[in-house]
Amino acid sequence: QVQLVESGGGLVQAGGSLRLSCEASGRTFSSYAMGWFRQAPGKEREFVASIRWSSGNTYYADSVKGRFTISRDNAKNTVYLQMNSLKPEDTAVYYCAAGGGGWSANGYDYWGQGTQVTVSS
Repeated sequence: QVQLVESGGGLVQAGGSLRLSCEASGRTFSSYAMGWFRQAPGKEREFVASIRWSSGNTYYADSVKGRFTISRDNAKNTVYLQMNSLKPEDTAVYYCAAGGGGWSANGYDYWGQGTQVTVSS
Protein backbone atom coordinates (compact mmCIF):
# COMPACT_ATOMS: atom_id res chain seq x y z
CA GLN A 1 0.00 0.00 0.00
CA VAL A 2 1.47 3.31 -1.11
CA GLN A 3 1.67 5.98 1.54
CA LEU A 4 2.84 9.57 1.31
CA VAL A 5 3.06 11.31 4.66
CA GLU A 6 3.70 15.05 4.79
CA SER A 7 4.98 16.98 7.75
CA GLY A 8 6.50 20.36 8.54
CA GLY A 9 3.62 22.74 7.98
CA GLY A 10 2.75 25.51 10.39
CA LEU A 11 2.35 29.22 11.00
CA VAL A 12 5.14 31.58 10.01
CA GLN A 13 5.51 35.32 9.51
CA ALA A 14 6.02 36.78 6.08
CA GLY A 15 9.67 36.54 5.09
CA GLY A 16 10.17 33.42 7.16
CA SER A 17 10.99 29.85 6.16
CA LEU A 18 9.54 26.37 6.51
CA ARG A 19 10.65 22.96 5.32
CA LEU A 20 8.07 20.39 4.33
CA SER A 21 8.85 16.69 4.25
CA CYS A 22 7.13 13.87 2.40
CA GLU A 23 8.03 10.31 3.38
CA ALA A 24 7.08 7.75 0.74
CA SER A 25 6.54 4.03 1.33
CA GLY A 26 4.84 1.01 -0.18
CA ARG A 27 6.59 0.70 -3.53
CA THR A 28 9.68 1.62 -5.48
CA PHE A 29 9.51 5.22 -6.63
CA SER A 30 12.70 5.31 -8.71
CA SER A 31 10.78 5.73 -11.99
CA TYR A 32 8.40 8.30 -10.57
CA ALA A 33 8.25 12.04 -10.25
CA MET A 34 7.47 13.51 -6.86
CA GLY A 35 5.53 16.72 -6.79
CA TRP A 36 4.30 19.35 -4.41
CA PHE A 37 0.95 21.00 -5.02
CA ARG A 38 -0.99 23.50 -2.96
CA GLN A 39 -4.60 24.50 -2.59
CA ALA A 40 -5.85 27.71 -1.01
CA PRO A 41 -9.48 28.13 0.10
CA GLY A 42 -11.75 28.68 -2.88
CA LYS A 43 -8.97 28.01 -5.39
CA GLU A 44 -7.95 25.08 -7.52
CA ARG A 45 -5.04 22.87 -6.61
CA GLU A 46 -1.90 24.25 -8.25
CA PHE A 47 1.52 22.91 -9.09
CA VAL A 48 4.40 24.12 -6.93
CA ALA A 49 7.43 21.97 -7.74
CA SER A 50 8.46 18.49 -8.81
CA ILE A 51 11.56 16.32 -8.94
CA ARG A 52 12.36 13.20 -10.94
CA TRP A 53 13.40 10.60 -8.41
CA SER A 54 16.04 8.99 -10.63
CA SER A 55 17.66 12.00 -12.31
CA GLY A 56 17.03 14.67 -9.70
CA ASN A 57 15.76 17.09 -12.38
CA THR A 58 13.59 19.76 -10.81
CA TYR A 59 10.75 21.94 -12.03
CA TYR A 60 9.12 24.96 -10.40
CA ALA A 61 6.08 27.16 -10.79
CA ASP A 62 7.05 30.72 -11.67
CA SER A 63 5.42 31.97 -8.46
CA VAL A 64 7.92 30.09 -6.28
CA LYS A 65 11.04 30.03 -8.44
CA GLY A 66 14.01 31.39 -6.54
CA ARG A 67 12.27 31.03 -3.18
CA PHE A 68 11.43 27.32 -2.93
CA THR A 69 13.74 24.35 -3.39
CA ILE A 70 12.67 20.74 -3.87
CA SER A 71 15.10 17.96 -3.04
CA ARG A 72 15.14 14.25 -2.23
CA ASP A 73 16.95 11.86 0.05
CA ASN A 74 17.04 8.46 -1.62
CA ALA A 75 18.15 6.65 1.51
CA LYS A 76 15.19 7.98 3.48
CA ASN A 77 12.67 7.80 0.61
CA THR A 78 11.83 11.37 1.49
CA VAL A 79 11.23 14.48 -0.58
CA TYR A 80 11.60 17.97 0.86
CA LEU A 81 10.30 21.40 -0.02
CA GLN A 82 12.39 24.19 1.46
CA MET A 83 10.33 27.38 1.42
CA ASN A 84 12.09 30.71 1.98
CA SER A 85 10.92 34.31 1.78
CA LEU A 86 7.38 33.18 2.40
CA LYS A 87 4.53 35.47 1.45
CA PRO A 88 0.91 35.58 2.67
CA GLU A 89 -0.17 34.34 -0.77
CA ASP A 90 1.75 31.12 -0.12
CA THR A 91 -0.87 30.22 2.49
CA ALA A 92 -2.48 26.93 1.49
CA VAL A 93 -2.70 23.24 2.19
CA TYR A 94 0.38 21.65 0.63
CA TYR A 95 0.14 18.15 -0.83
CA CYS A 96 2.83 15.69 -1.78
CA ALA A 97 2.17 13.54 -4.85
CA ALA A 98 3.84 10.72 -6.78
CA GLY A 99 3.30 9.66 -10.38
CA GLY A 100 4.34 10.30 -13.94
CA GLY A 101 4.95 13.98 -13.33
CA GLY A 102 4.11 17.21 -15.08
CA TRP A 103 2.31 20.42 -14.16
CA SER A 104 -1.15 18.92 -13.80
CA ALA A 105 -2.51 17.09 -10.79
CA ASN A 106 -3.84 14.50 -13.25
CA GLY A 107 -0.28 13.36 -13.80
CA TYR A 108 0.03 11.98 -10.28
CA ASP A 109 -1.42 8.74 -8.95
CA TYR A 110 -0.73 8.95 -5.25
CA TRP A 111 -1.37 11.78 -2.81
CA GLY A 112 -0.61 12.60 0.78
CA GLN A 113 -3.12 13.96 3.25
CA GLY A 114 -1.81 17.52 3.08
CA THR A 115 -0.20 19.87 5.55
CA GLN A 116 -1.33 23.42 6.31
CA VAL A 117 1.02 26.33 5.73
CA THR A 118 -0.12 29.73 6.98
CA VAL A 119 1.91 32.87 6.37
CA SER A 120 0.91 35.93 8.38
CA SER A 121 1.56 39.46 7.19
